[in-house]
Amino acid sequence: MSSAITTPAVTADSEPPGTGAGAGDERHRLSALGGLAALSLDAMASVAYGPESIVLVLAAAGAYGLGFTLPVTAAIALLLAVLVASYRQVIAAFPDGGGAYAVAKAHLGRRTALTAAASLVVDYVLNVAVSVTAGVAALTSAVPGLYDDRVWLCLGVLALVTAVNLRGIAESARWFMAPTAVFVLSILAIVVVGLFRDAPASTAAAAGHASTLAENATTVGALLLLKAFAAGCSALTGVEAVANAVPSFRTPRVKRAQHTEVALGALLGVMLIGLAVLIGRFHLQPVEGVTVLAQLADASLGHGFGFYVVQFATVVLLGLAANTSFGGLPVLLDLLARDNHLPHLFALRADRQVYRYGVLFLAAVSAALLAGSGGDVNSLVPLFSIGVFVGFTICQVGMVRHWLLHRPSGWRWKAALNGFGALLTGVAALVVTGTKFTEGAWGIVVALPLLVVLFEAVHRSYGRIGERLELGRVPGPVTRQRSLVVVPVTAITRLTRDGLSAALSLGDEVMAVTVVHEPAAAEALRRDWELWRPGVPLVEIPDVHRRLGRPIADFVNELGAEHAYDRLTVLIPEVEPARWWQRALQNRRGAVIDRALRRHTDAVVCRLRMRM
Repeated sequence: MSSAITTPAVTADSEPPGTGAGAGDERHRLSALGGLAALSLDAMASVAYGPESIVLVLAAAGAYGLGFTLPVTAAIALLLAVLVASYRQVIAAFPDGGGAYAVAKAHLGRRTALTAAASLVVDYVLNVAVSVTAGVAALTSAVPGLYDDRVWLCLGVLALVTAVNLRGIAESARWFMAPTAVFVLSILAIVVVGLFRDAPASTAAAAGHASTLAENATTVGALLLLKAFAAGCSALTGVEAVANAVPSFRTPRVKRAQHTEVALGALLGVMLIGLAVLIGRFHLQPVEGVTVLAQLADASLGHGFGFYVVQFATVVLLGLAANTSFGGLPVLLDLLARDNHLPHLFALRADRQVYRYGVLFLAAVSAALLAGSGGDVNSLVPLFSIGVFVGFTICQVGMVRHWLLHRPSGWRWKAALNGFGALLTGVAALVVTGTKFTEGAWGIVVALPLLVVLFEAVHRSYGRIGERLELGRVPGPVTRQRSLVVVPVTAITRLTRDGLSAALSLGDEVMAVTVVHEPAAAEALRRDWELWRPGVPLVEIPDVHRRLGRPIADFVNELGAEHAYDRLTVLIPEVEPARWWQRALQNRRGAVIDRALRRHTDAVVCRLRMRM
């Protein structure tokens, strides 16, 4: 009878966040200000397209419809406040990060948690693609000659952001702090200066461009307002990034992350409300080829230096807003890997505390999206906000359950706040999905369950591995096993000597084998072997087809069938080049034998490398 022992399940091969030898290296973690720079770029950059999304929807009802820009924006700001308050509580309750996934896992069950994780993965990947394409689109609008090279520009920006993040998230925060500060100060300058103007300083930006405002349309229904609300909620993407990346902050992690979340919400709310006020104050209309933000900069600052600073800052920030995903997604993939829903390599961290494989995965999938879309931002935007709304809703429903279970002081109003937020984001998710379904949202509807199926399949695979390894149970007694070690050789060299020496220390019996293609060469090797006398028999395997790996594999299978060995090992001695370019000089015999043995036998394969 076996009894339970304390042993880990099939978990990722890395230490939990905040523990281990490397956890004390705070240099590579974020301060509150660094977190605002590294994790808020997505949310800050949404100021460039969030208000415009509202205006474009309301423009269908003409000038009368545009009058509802401020009320719709106020509703979005209210939802923003609810989300910030909610995620501030999420940070305290789940300091290991993960956001909606961690909340759902604790309170809503594994399947719901995986749905939340899938929605976050989709949102993070699309955020990279949308941010990069939007930034390049702004650049090509200013420099039309670059339009034909937009795909290569997108891939170049993606490569730059990836390279910076591979150096560490704290390092990336330093790189992105200046662009974030310039953009935020520019938007605040537009708002402050615009509030003191009775009329636009300039309308040059919109001159010569056709208005997209509908004529003689005065009906504003609930559906139109819901569509405008859902479209404007694209400005809320990125709010959850801080809660997902709590382990990336310096000690005390929870306090720093909470301060970052509040600062992000306050800045974003002020900018959204301020721009909405100016849209009504200057009676702006959407026009083809000119963004609403550009018109606001023109009206407040004039068509001079300030206008171009805003445009340049917008281009840079949109291009770099992908950094939010590089800060949040690798941490989420780490949590999924620890729960055996993704390969464990996603939990491995490099020297600078970087989840290297998560960063590279995000870069690879985003590059595929950029290439597939041809660098066209309009083909990606309809897919952008669905995943994040699903995550918002699941997270807040989970927090309602959290308050009902734990009932701390003030739990009733906290549960009510999260419940109200879940209702708003749930409605937004349904509206966005319904209105954008034929424009590509169907792809997200299909992708989310497919990702959940993938997570489940990986989890089952690790479960089977755990069963075979008998994890969590006391194994049988340790016994000595009769073993044979087979060493493939082609000549007598120092490599052959070291291989046989290692084999003698591994097994009870050792046998050298060589595949015979030419009788003369075999005779020479046999003669030299007898002169050398290593104390190991040499077995010749004839093969008329001049193969290498398969004859050895067949010989190993014959040995296993004829002799009662408990373990049969093949040790392959080979040269390890000192420099990467010297790999081209190798004959790759070891790789050929290795591949044949793993494909056709059950033998243990060891590759003994000698550094040259």
